[in-house]
Amino acid sequence: MKKLSIALSAMILAFGMISCDQKESKDSTDPVATESTSTDGNSSEAVGNPADVKVDEGPFQMPALKYGYADMEKAIDAKTMEVHYSKHFLGYANNLNKAIKGTADESKSIEEILKGLDLKNAALRNNGGGYFNHVMYFATISPNGGGAPTGPLAEAINRDFGSFDELKKQLSDAGAKQFGSGWAWLVSDASGKLSVGSTANQDNPLMPGQSISGTPIFGIDVWEHAYYLRYQNKRADYITAFFDVVDWNAVNENYAKVTQGSKS
Repeated sequence: MKKLSIALSAMILAFGMISCDQKESKDSTDPVATESTSTDGNSSEAVGNPADVKVDEGPFQMPALKYGYADMEKAIDAKTMEVHYSKHFLGYANNLNKAIKGTADESKSIEEILKGLDLKNAALRNNGGGYFNHVMYFATISPNGGGAPTGPLAEAINRDFGSFDELKKQLSDAGAKQFGSGWAWLVSDASGKLSVGSTANQDNPLMPGQSISGTPIFGIDVWEHAYYLRYQNKRADYITAFFDVVDWNAVNENYAKVTQGSKS
């Protein structure tokens, strides 16, 4: 009886040690156990430095950001910003440089390339558009953004839309109703008249054959990679929040370039 009791005790102790080993192993390898996440798209996962993102080679470079990935948290989570800039945008830049290598387009501006684009050239269309669109996207948002436009842009908005609220409504509708991936745009013609529209994929109003034409001065990226971690399928919520980071001073500068250029 005594020997049986000792044997049972040994078995119980061994079983307990195995259970503890299994629990420790699971805790050290299970990402759910080792990474803190939240349902709104935020994560404790560290993000990199946008200054470290460089193209492989070619004339079109990555424009420097004036903020860090985490600085847009009130509208866009840090991980989305990092992936958007360092993966998607960088991919378009690298592929654009590959597409123009050894061609006459190497010496042209991105605007010249897009205005003279052959829409059948898929590599140049997708990556040239992706490059231009993302340059504008990242340049027209700011941690201190939001509010309403001022100056000549505000005057033009009131003239052409009746109010800033009406412009926001039209931009929001254009983005929310764009089927699949694409962009919602605020566009100016040479006279300074404003209009709103959308394009599919990485097309933009500079390209021939679009439903809206002119010079883009502001764009909302409605590809899922721009918002899905936090907003999932709620694109309209992303667009609403996006207005909290719009740098209207930068948009005003874009507008001034169009109108001043038409007078020169």
